Amino acid sequence: MLRHRDFLKLWSAETISQFGTQISLLAIPLIAVLAPPIGLGATPFEVGLLGAVEFSPFILFSLPAGAWVDRLRRRPILILGDLGRAISLASIPVAYVLNDLTIWQLYVVGFVNGTLTVFFDVAYQSYLPSLVARDQIVEGNSRLEVSRSLAQIGGPGLGGFLIAIVTAPIAVVFDSISFIGSALFVFAIRKAEPTPDRDVDEHGQRRGSMREEVTEGLRYVLGNRYLRSIAACTAWSNLFSNMAFAIFILYLVRLLGLTPPLIGIVFAASNVGALVGAIVATPVARRLGLGRAIFAGASFGALTSLLIPLAPAGLAGLPLLVVGGFGAWLGTIVYNVNQVSLRQAITPHQMQGRMNATMRFIVWGTIPIGELLGGYLGSTIGVRETIWIGFIGGAFAWLPLLIGPLLTLREMPVPAES
Repeated sequence: MLRHRDFLKLWSAETISQFGTQISLLAIPLIAVLAPPIGLGATPFEVGLLGAVEFSPFILFSLPAGAWVDRLRRRPILILGDLGRAISLASIPVAYVLNDLTIWQLYVVGFVNGTLTVFFDVAYQSYLPSLVARDQIVEGNSRLEVSRSLAQIGGPGLGGFLIAIVTAPIAVVFDSISFIGSALFVFAIRKAEPTPDRDVDEHGQRRGSMREEVTEGLRYVLGNRYLRSIAACTAWSNLFSNMAFAIFILYLVRLLGLTPPLIGIVFAASNVGALVGAIVATPVARRLGLGRAIFAGASFGALTSLLIPLAPAGLAGLPLLVVGGFGAWLGTIVYNVNQVSLRQAITPHQMQGRMNATMRFIVWGTIPIGELLGGYLGSTIGVRETIWIGFIGGAFAWLPLLIGPLLTLREMPVPAES
């Protein structure tokens, strides 16, 4: 893979973008949470609504996005998605400098970025199998996860100190620049991507209407025993974890009394687990078998995350936050690398876009619901109580994996079309 020039360009694009994204993941919630004049002093419900707005496009647009991605070349979608998000994010520091930044602008930016991310992610996951050979998919996903993990380790720490030096709104500039860099690397990929016929699929069969293609993607995912259990597990986990994460920055700032640099350090240290998970994902699958590796990752990550709400206030809470976050990320990445590779390997090429879009619709569609519930419960029963509900509920997300043949799966199956 290190000699695969086009993969290296895709890998470089993802690495740059991920480092920038980690800064915004910390900066934008802090803009909402911190007191004026640096922040907007938002309520728990307003903070939860911010996350819900950002992820609502995954409910609204995922399914049609999958049908469109299967009809179009994927590389231009990736480039336009990067450039659109760069422009959207750049509006935040501009409005801040003009003293005109409001929570409503954060909602608009979140919705626009979420919509572009829907198309980008569906195209991105569908593009990799056409860029590399089938037996390189797991290795490719592992390397992409290593970059994501390194960004999750270095990005929050860098973001925390940037925020302390230049303020949260100005720090978003660096994420905007990272998307431009990502677009340039994707633009440099030279492997020819054939222009698909919008009316005919790759086998010469005439395509149905958009509605028929969306229905076909839903039927494919819900009818596949592996995909069905993976979708249920991930959707369950996302629902409850986002109840907690909707108000997590608020919890760290107002209840545990952590400063932005300390929050960045907690995130960075916890995310070392993601790097370890990306490195060991393939060896774990070889050792345990593919199905058991997916189950082990999901259950380990869910159970170790229960340490997080046990953390006391102040510096004394850092060890539990870091250990709980480390274990949660390690398990999640082992789960993700193997389940995404399984999905890509068993799905026929002409169904890749719709499969990824349908999975995104199911598993990310629960995120805005969790964000809204987290914001509402945080405002009514309390922030700490909501954090507990989220982590306890998420601790049982692995149960759907026990239903069906996943645990008996040792090797990567062949695609259905073969």
